Amino acid sequence: MKKYIVLVLFVVTGLGSSFAQDWQTDFNKAQEMAKSKDLPIILVFQGSDWCAPCIKLDRDVWATNEFKAYAKEHYVMLQADFPRRKSNALPEEQLNKNKALAEKYNRNGVFPFVVVMNAKGEVYGETSYKKLAPKEYINEMNSFIK
Repeated sequence: MKKYIVLVLFVVTGLGSSFAQDWQTDFNKAQEMAKSKDLPIILVFQGSDWCAPCIKLDRDVWATNEFKAYAKEHYVMLQADFPRRKSNALPEEQLNKNKALAEKYNRNGVFPFVVVMNAKGEVYGETSYKKLAPKEYINEMNSFIK
């Protein structure tokens, strides 16, 4: 019986990870990936545990299989999260990295805030939460890319 339970857990975990969004949290690593694959970076500023529009954008766009499949081949996804609950607190090093990104790319403190840029960090365009289907959101982000 234990072997059966372990097998089921491996299968469920494997399925979940095959559809997981590959979010980067380090800007330098995202830049390296974007440069090597010749892809734009989608930088998402979010408050994952307090910002209702951020949560909606995650649920309605980022977490969909349609978006994940497209993003895997066309974008480098970079997340700068600013959770407020102590239970979701980021390590200080990550929080400082996110603050540095916000200082450069989100000076007005808008949440959610989506920045489309190239591997050099040059901004193509910016957007935020919009009630759009994943395909429509993809089209909007792609409209910024030169």
